[in-house]
Amino acid sequence: MSKNLLIVDDSTSMRQMVAFALTSGGYSVREAEDGQAALDIAKGGARFDAVITDVNMPRMDGIELIRQLRQLPEYRFTPLLMLTTESGADKKQEGKAAGATGWLVKPFDPEQLLATVRKVLS
Repeated sequence: MSKNLLIVDDSTSMRQMVAFALTSGGYSVREAEDGQAALDIAKGGARFDAVITDVNMPRMDGIELIRQLRQLPEYRFTPLLMLTTESGADKKQEGKAAGATGWLVKPFDPEQLLATVRKVLS
């Protein structure tokens, strides 16, 4: 059975690149343009096996999205990955404190992304 992933990024082209890499790897993908849209989808009853989110987005950033998702019982143990241009130790620590499972830096390698997703889903 295919795993369902949610990709959250305010860049349409970035969402498309991530979606292409993941669908090529056999995953089902849904997209959201920012953290608030992603949270609305999750609260609307959609269930995902993992969430991949950018950090810097309008309305709600990725770190706040992770904090909010971790408050929902169905997302307490779901892998939540950051995929961002942010690579500073402070941001990574903030993401980890919020509940991020892992941190990938853009530009991303599609094979590395797939390997990381496979690892967190196993």
